[in-house]
Amino acid sequence: MARLVFITGSLVHGGAERHSITLTNRLGERGHECHAVYVKNDPSQLERLRVKGQGTIRCLEAGSYLDRRALADLTARLKSLAPDAILASNPYALMYATLARQLSGVRAPIAVTFHSNRLLNAKEHVQMLYYRGCFWLADLAVFVCENQRRYWKSRGVLGRRNTVIHNGIDLAAFHGRWNGEPRSTMRSALGYSEGDFVIALSAVLRPEKNPVALVDAVALLRQRGLKAHALFIGDGPMRPAVEARARERGIEAAVKVAGAQLDVRPHLAASDALALCSHTEAFSLAAIEAMGLHKPVVHSEVGGAAEMIRPGWNGYLYPAGDTAALAQRLGQLARRPSRLAMGNNARRLAELRFSEARMVDRYEALVVRSNHAGVEAAKTAPSMLSP
Repeated sequence: MARLVFITGSLVHGGAERHSITLTNRLGERGHECHAVYVKNDPSQLERLRVKGQGTIRCLEAGSYLDRRALADLTARLKSLAPDAILASNPYALMYATLARQLSGVRAPIAVTFHSNRLLNAKEHVQMLYYRGCFWLADLAVFVCENQRRYWKSRGVLGRRNTVIHNGIDLAAFHGRWNGEPRSTMRSALGYSEGDFVIALSAVLRPEKNPVALVDAVALLRQRGLKAHALFIGDGPMRPAVEARARERGIEAAVKVAGAQLDVRPHLAASDALALCSHTEAFSLAAIEAMGLHKPVVHSEVGGAAEMIRPGWNGYLYPAGDTAALAQRLGQLARRPSRLAMGNNARRLAELRFSEARMVDRYEALVVRSNHAGVEAAKTAPSMLSP
């Protein structure tokens, strides 16, 4: 069994953090000694972490972007633990992992999982100038879809070796039984009738998620006589804009913001379809969760959307930013028989390609091979370099 250190920038609500928590929990359940470290003190998802045995959880309490005290803490932690492998989530955690490994003298290979598909502003472009060097020193870079791997490879962001591991979900937890009584109960609590067409968006409400587009799409659908409703499962800085747009369009009663949910299943089950309006997305966990619950997905054509959506079979794609096209695709799901058939197809595809067990198997194979390769392998990490 391997001793592993997982490093995240924080435990804020987000897909990258949830992904790291899942790997920590599941590999711990398989007998590996898993230690979780998060750099900044946002513990929003802390209660999801379930370390086993000798495993530990530590917050570095960083008070600034590159906090010397926090870096010294991580360096001492790596020296003490002498891990077999270090798994960093996204570039910020990778920067801390790279510096701490160098300062500690630990020879454990570093794998980084990258969950982003675009740089959103000038600050992120500047940061990537030195993050790129950290990627070059990483023994393995894991991208979450082929589209993302190609995008970053063309920009020189890659590890010594690179692979793709699609995100996965716990299919036993996201199951069709949620569409029975739990669905009826939640729809009733939210004030929906069975004839309402409820479209969910499950995400932190940030600008790149473009949540206002769903409000506009629902307004268009209602103009066409459809009983469309938007259900936002999440919260964030765009919430006031979402609520303001609903008022502007005169559809306040058809737009609900449920806020952040540790368990999104009841709200997803209450919906009829999922919309993802993002300007940028790598490989959406929210989309796979909806698919697990037999929901068709309408997804902007960004990131790995085409690797999970087969148009007309389990959902639809539409050009990012084209609200009219979004409304048109959603309107195609308004008929109950069509969306039920597509939802069943969505579940089948999730079972085939996007299970949590399949994802964890891939990560474990990399980690275990690295552990068995011994000290010399840890210097060059050939097994961590193999897809």
